This record gives sequence, C-alpha cells and structure tokens, in this order.
Amino acid sequence: MKFKPLQDRVLIRRLESEEKTAGGIIIPDTAKEKPMEGEVVAVGPGTRSEDGKLHALDVKPGDRVLFGKWSGTEVKIDGEELVIAKESDILGIIEGSAAKRKAA
Repeated sequence: MKFKPLQDRVLIRRLESEEKTAGGIIIPDTAKEKPMEGEVVAVGPGTRSEDGKLHALDVKPGDRVLFGKWSGTEVKIDGEELVIAKESDILGIIEGSAAKRKAA
C-alpha cells in the first residue's frame, strides 16, 4: 500500500470484534457495532509548532489503539476499509498481555 498520511493523521485498520459474548451468546452481523480497536498502518510526520519545530507522533505503525466510535473518516484503499483519524482522536495504545491475547 502506498499511502502516507499528512501532519498528525493516522491510518488505522479496524480489528474485528468478538463473534459472541462472554456468556456464549452469538452476535449476528446486523447487531454488531463498529469496532473501536484497531492497528496503526501508517502515521504522518507530526505537527509543527508555531516556532516551526516538528513534534513527532506518539503512535507508530503496528501499535494496537483504541479510538472513538465516530472518530476519523472511513476510506477504501486497495480494496481495504480503513480509517484516517487525527492522533487526538486516539484514546490510547493497548499494551501488554491483552494485546497479545487478542492477536493469538
């Protein structure tokens, strides 16, 4: 994929949510909400302060992040549904065992 976000924008691939609840109830596709968890695919160079200094972003490609439900703009690049959001729309980076468990 040849896409580089500008300034403080981040390209995110949504991660699929669980097919069933903790109690074992299977959730149909029509009742599912859009996942708010994703993987960072690409990041912009950062923002410039008033004095012209470049401030790099806190996220990097490969990070698992949590972002707002209505955040960003949905786009289709190379046939894949992705989200372009500002770094400020990202609520946090998921670290540790929870991220590894979901990846497995």
